[in-house]
Amino acid sequence: MPRSRLSCLFSLALCCSGSLIAQISVLTYQYDNTRAGANFNEAILTKSNVNANQFGKLFSYPVDGYLYGQPLYVPSVNIPGKGMHNVVYVATEHDSVYAFDADSNAGPNSEPLWHVSFINPGAGITTVPYGDTGCSQIVPEIGISGTPVIDLKSGTIYMVAMTKEAAGGLFNYVHRLHALDISTGAEKPGSPVVIQATYSGTGEGSTTLVFNPKNYKQRPGLLLLNGTVYTTWSSHCDIGRYHGWLMGYDATTLQQTAVYNNTPDGNEGSFWTGGAAPAVDQAGEIYLVAGNGTFDYANGGTDLGESYIKLAGSGGLAVDDYFTPFNFNDLNQRDVDVGSAGVALLGDEAGSPAHPHLMVGAGKEGRVYLLDRDNMGKWQSGSDSQIVQSLPLSIGGLFGNPAYFNKSIYLCGAGDNLKAFSVVNAHMSTNPTSRSPEAFDFPGCLPTISANGAANGIAWILEGSGTLHAYDASNLGNELYHSNQNANRDALGAYVKFTVPMVANGKVYAGSQSALNVYGELPPVATVGVTNAASGSQNAAAPGGIISIFGAGLAQGTASASTFPLPKSLAGSSVTVNGTTAPLYYASPTQVNAQIPFEAAPGAANISVISGGAVVASANVLIGSVGPGIFTLAPGRAAALNQDYSVNGPDRPAAPGSAVLIYLTSLGAVDHPVATGAAAGSNPLSRVVSQVTASIGGADATVLFSGLAPGFAGLYQVNLLVPQMPPGEYPVQISTGGAVSNVASVSIQ
Repeated sequence: MPRSRLSCLFSLALCCSGSLIAQISVLTYQYDNTRAGANFNEAILTKSNVNANQFGKLFSYPVDGYLYGQPLYVPSVNIPGKGMHNVVYVATEHDSVYAFDADSNAGPNSEPLWHVSFINPGAGITTVPYGDTGCSQIVPEIGISGTPVIDLKSGTIYMVAMTKEAAGGLFNYVHRLHALDISTGAEKPGSPVVIQATYSGTGEGSTTLVFNPKNYKQRPGLLLLNGTVYTTWSSHCDIGRYHGWLMGYDATTLQQTAVYNNTPDGNEGSFWTGGAAPAVDQAGEIYLVAGNGTFDYANGGTDLGESYIKLAGSGGLAVDDYFTPFNFNDLNQRDVDVGSAGVALLGDEAGSPAHPHLMVGAGKEGRVYLLDRDNMGKWQSGSDSQIVQSLPLSIGGLFGNPAYFNKSIYLCGAGDNLKAFSVVNAHMSTNPTSRSPEAFDFPGCLPTISANGAANGIAWILEGSGTLHAYDASNLGNELYHSNQNANRDALGAYVKFTVPMVANGKVYAGSQSALNVYGELPPVATVGVTNAASGSQNAAAPGGIISIFGAGLAQGTASASTFPLPKSLAGSSVTVNGTTAPLYYASPTQVNAQIPFEAAPGAANISVISGGAVVASANVLIGSVGPGIFTLAPGRAAALNQDYSVNGPDRPAAPGSAVLIYLTSLGAVDHPVATGAAAGSNPLSRVVSQVTASIGGADATVLFSGLAPGFAGLYQVNLLVPQMPPGEYPVQISTGGAVSNVASVSIQ
């Protein structure tokens, strides 16, 4: 078979299967478009190791301006000339974008992997001094405010930069949408584009509105939806005439595709939400929250200020539904608008048969709104009794976003505690089920949750004193950690309001006014987790098979093997199995993938990780004669090729009676031995000694071949004859030597 096709498949399997199951990407504000603020894939940070003795600040990177936007994260990015890196991306108010190594600032990683600036003072292009706007909400300059968004498929990061540009003795104020390559920082074709827009109202006497760039800042996080990048706009301190704008741009061409204005026949109603990005449900509907502004929609008008707005995500951004508080006029007059915070979409487990799809929001008034996304309630006079729940004076004024995890809603208002409210059967508790020991001055705090599924839930916040806090999400009265417990080591630095930390793959990334700070488990790590690289199972290692080692401080950087035989050292680290050095596929500070030497005898074994010449971690494991594990390209899908060597999947199913090639590890001894770390040959083939059996969809599948995959080390291949069965997705399982593999799925034609 073509080695290039298998090489690509194996690379995908190692990156996407159990070997790297903890490696998530954070591509948008608060993890995904629900904006619920929960990362369910955090297996390293737990309630037991997040404490001042084991957890703290690992390092920081200086930046040239305030970090208002949330950091973003992509694992295994190939940086030209610098190799593979897990990368964290940040954008500053000084109009800079940085890509940093996410795991270590040692050696060459002390400098950015790349850095792009959108200003050129020598040519009269600068950031916008805050005084030019007459507003001090964002100081001392305005550049990039909204959290960028990343399209992983095209390898593009999008952001909006505001500049002040000299021209003929005058100054122009310009917003540009940029699309940068995540590997290099280079502008993609067609990038950047200048933000311009017009919008015509429909009411009597309506005029065409023209977007005036000086009057706006791009404050909320960007949204990527179905190939469109959406930018959302707010005013400077409610000064003058302005509106709420939402603009869509084709993610490939950057051509403008849609414009929505929520007060075309009125005034105000900007979208700022404390930086929170618009939310999107599974149907592709977009949810926005408007601040103080004109409202006449209930009387047949076009203006939706002071409202929660649901827009069709396709076909022109039509208004599909809305909710406006009964006391919108009072909220406007007292400047306690609902637009100070975004919304979080709740999982269906929180709903009821009558209200299965919920979302939660709140504003400066401190009233919490639990809304039915299918019937938001519109407006009624006198009360909000038409919505699911309206809880007045439940929290301090909210800025930013709620969070949702495990049937609890987390809210942290100004001058108030971080509070958790239960929500069961579409009913939110009227009193908090737990709260943080302390209250937080303006602007309160913005929670984000890390968890491993439903376990080890931790609520993280930044607060105005410049402190990172971690709380037990199931009992906020239990504070696990804060960065002032060991201020000399863990100090955050000057706080930026409305900001939220980001948690990914064992680390917490928190911005300040001058740096990106990285927190995690403190080295050295006494013990590590060791799993079968394909199945993720413990005690499923076998001689010649591939294992994954998880921990912290395991390597001085990130590197991948590129040739055979496999190297014995990567990123300054090596691994020994009972004293024998093992070949390495991959090494990073949090994970190492290694091949168990064929010479290793079954039984108890010690596995040690050595970095910088010292043992930094070790584990005692049980090595079996076999431990079959099927690699997966995505959770639950087998790494498999069809008979024509196309990758098996719903779009390329295997035909009954044809062969499907399944890729595994740890099938044990072969009849033509191969040196540890060396690539297996094709003449002769190295066949598994033990009998191998398989099933697809519970039906026996004839094994045509089982042995080492030619051209690779530690990778096994089992060729199966697909039984006669109807089209569909079927589980495949492989057994040998009395051991059974994990279950993965294949597509049958």
